[in-house]
Amino acid sequence: MSGELDQPQAGPSHAEEYLPNPEGNRAEVPGGVIRRANAQGQKSWIQKVLEQVTDSPLQWVTPSEVVPVAVLAVQRYLLEGESRDTTPRPPVFCYDITISDGVYREKCYLDPSLNFLVHKNILKVGIAMKIFRVSCLYNEKRLGQGILCIDNVRCGESLGAISLDTPFRNSAHGEIPERPLRGAKSHYLALWNNEDPYGDIWLTNKQPEEYNFNNTKIISFSHLEMTWNNRRDFPALLGRILYKSKLRYYGKPDKSMTEPYQTFLEVADSSGTVSVIMWNALCPEWYKSLQVGLVLLLQDYSVKSSYPFRLQPLPVDPRVKLISTIEICLNLRDPPTNIIIIPERQVKPEWRLPNLNYRFITRSELDDMPENQICDVVGLLVFVGRVQRSKKKENGEDFWSYRWIHIADGTSEQPFIVELFSTSQPEIFENIYPMSYFMCTQLKVVRNNTQVPNLLYLTTTNESRVLFADNTSQLSIDDNKVENLIQWSKTKTDSGELNNCVIGGYYPYPPVPETFSKYKSSIKVGSPLTAVSEVRKEVEGLHYREQKRIAVQGIITVIKYIPHSNANERVSASETLRTANQPSTYQAAESQSRSQERDGKRHQDNGPASSQCSQATFTGLSPTKKKRIVQGPSAKLAPVPHQETTAPTKGNKPSMPSTFQRQESKSSSMLGKARKTINHSWESQLWREKKFGLKEHLRYSCVYPESTPRKFSLEHKNFLIQQYNSQPSKYTPPEEKPPNLNDFKSARSLGHFEITILGLNHEIALDVAFLPMYRTKDVRTSQIDTLLTCMNYSCVYPQEVTSEDRVPGPRAIAGDIIKAVTELDRMHVVCILDICSLGNNKVEVYLHKIYSPGNIY
Repeated sequence: MSGELDQPQAGPSHAEEYLPNPEGNRAEVPGGVIRRANAQGQKSWIQKVLEQVTDSPLQWVTPSEVVPVAVLAVQRYLLEGESRDTTPRPPVFCYDITISDGVYREKCYLDPSLNFLVHKNILKVGIAMKIFRVSCLYNEKRLGQGILCIDNVRCGESLGAISLDTPFRNSAHGEIPERPLRGAKSHYLALWNNEDPYGDIWLTNKQPEEYNFNNTKIISFSHLEMTWNNRRDFPALLGRILYKSKLRYYGKPDKSMTEPYQTFLEVADSSGTVSVIMWNALCPEWYKSLQVGLVLLLQDYSVKSSYPFRLQPLPVDPRVKLISTIEICLNLRDPPTNIIIIPERQVKPEWRLPNLNYRFITRSELDDMPENQICDVVGLLVFVGRVQRSKKKENGEDFWSYRWIHIADGTSEQPFIVELFSTSQPEIFENIYPMSYFMCTQLKVVRNNTQVPNLLYLTTTNESRVLFADNTSQLSIDDNKVENLIQWSKTKTDSGELNNCVIGGYYPYPPVPETFSKYKSSIKVGSPLTAVSEVRKEVEGLHYREQKRIAVQGIITVIKYIPHSNANERVSASETLRTANQPSTYQAAESQSRSQERDGKRHQDNGPASSQCSQATFTGLSPTKKKRIVQGPSAKLAPVPHQETTAPTKGNKPSMPSTFQRQESKSSSMLGKARKTINHSWESQLWREKKFGLKEHLRYSCVYPESTPRKFSLEHKNFLIQQYNSQPSKYTPPEEKPPNLNDFKSARSLGHFEITILGLNHEIALDVAFLPMYRTKDVRTSQIDTLLTCMNYSCVYPQEVTSEDRVPGPRAIAGDIIKAVTELDRMHVVCILDICSLGNNKVEVYLHKIYSPGNIY
């Protein structure tokens, strides 16, 4: 019985695996490995905790010994069959966590109060975790069934490798198909969205089979449309799948349905094409096997009038009639549908079934295509962005997963820019990489020629399907445009031009319009502006990989240029100034200050987050004033490193260690000289007047390694794919020691800027980063005429140069940007910010666009 607290099954290997050092001294060291125990008969920590909790009259216990366990799986499901009248109300989605102590594995229920640890990707697979309190939860409608509930945890470092040889203490937890511990659900959902099929209930074993048509009566779609109201029994249908939609999950806690899924198939015969809806349990059984182009024989179906507000995709062949008055319903019962895949060799010419055709366009043809036009594209991937998410509803827990990609086909210097949403093909969506062939169907053209810069990209639709191929032999499509692509790609491969492909990082697209009034009309939220005081709430409310765009009003008071460094992507502003031949007194002061800062950070919890970004924040905060994430009442408090805030008394200088006050006064004159020398930073007089009287200073200017787009390396393909994909639901041991992400060459050459935005009321300041691209080979356009409008694309277009002129370098361009920003001194501007949670307490807040007073309206 799943989840039952039964006795462990004896076996020879139960005591052979263990987490290193059960006392916990080594488990939180990065790269810790689960090893085989030397001593025989090691007792399982999980087993000891179970004995304690079952003997406790309170049905909960704080373990007498807390040791780290490894997290092997984080699995999500809809909580159904539970009362919703309790206080607090149970969550919509719950999580089962599979842990291992090196002797046994155990599937545990995560208390809903800790769900935020999954939402923030703090609790994830592959880490060490300490459990400080557990309880026993019983289902009173089932005999003797109890599950272990995790009530209090502290998440630690990632482990280098974890053994998967340990057995489940409760053998029912390892049964297939997997079942959630609570509720009436029979399956798990994908961890980060509801569209992707996940788990072992999704079958792939349906194959074409020879069928004897001698005694089978077949009716055409058009004849069925005319006569279905007068029929009790429907003859069989025979047609080819032209389109297949992504999955729709419609499960709700108050509705009891085993597999609440739905998908649409557009199936065509010689008389027309009709929508076929596959419901519920048929989806896990058939969805992954029914590919576009297959011929189906459908029996024992039902017919109903079509839903009036759904738009069917138009057939490529205009001669195929669109039948939009009826829908064919396939269900496991009422009546039980019979689906047969007919082999292509058995398809007869006299059936006159439509062929599977495509409406391929080239990149050069896209420029002339109208908005909302549907097309198919094929080409080489030259850029693959990271997986991001956006909420379907403002206060919901359901997200869309998407990524931006660039596809080149050789017909234009510009690539196709595609907003690729998950198409219920996770095996492709999660594994695409540059330098490979990619085909996507049913894309919609998004364009706006009335804004500057003009907007033009493609986005997926409900019926979009993707095909991914490593080589040309897998592109078995008879089309001239595909043949031309193959020939072009061979020349590029031979010349080595494909070695400059890029993967991952922050991608500031789509660009916003040239005026704020146009921006307001283009967004769908109630209020277009976010108060500076609300930015912290917006940032803290982000879920893992959730990307949002917000607008804030303020005054630009500080800008600092941080040069790009291959050795260290996270150089701080103080370190930048230090590289410019500063006097030894300044070097000594800065060195000692950084040493103090490092010493303080050694005592912080959540080591991985603390070490991700080196911020020059000499604010002398007391520990109680730092923002913390609490992972349970018994857990230690973990400061969020990227978001330190100052809260001094208004008008007074914040308290600092006296040592640093002396150092600061000594080095301030040197700092001013440094600015004059290298001209890579600017601080307004207003900032010097107001910075010590702030109520709050939010510091979000950190640039993490994950934010940097990297040059793609085929040798380390799997590592790079994993870095820019979503966190997996199950742990997979690494094939080899993974490299360091900073070892891969950055695709950015200009570095980045740290910018301070002062609120209009001069009470709150906000540090953000600006990451422009600097590429001398970028196509110049009259739309990009100043350094400020370049922030539309976060891309710098240098001045036109003659053959005798030298192209300005990154530092010269940086100086020009800083000069342009100084012209905004004391002006009230609107800043468009892109914010995204990278997980594990790391958040991006990047400047996308500045609207100066001249381009507000």
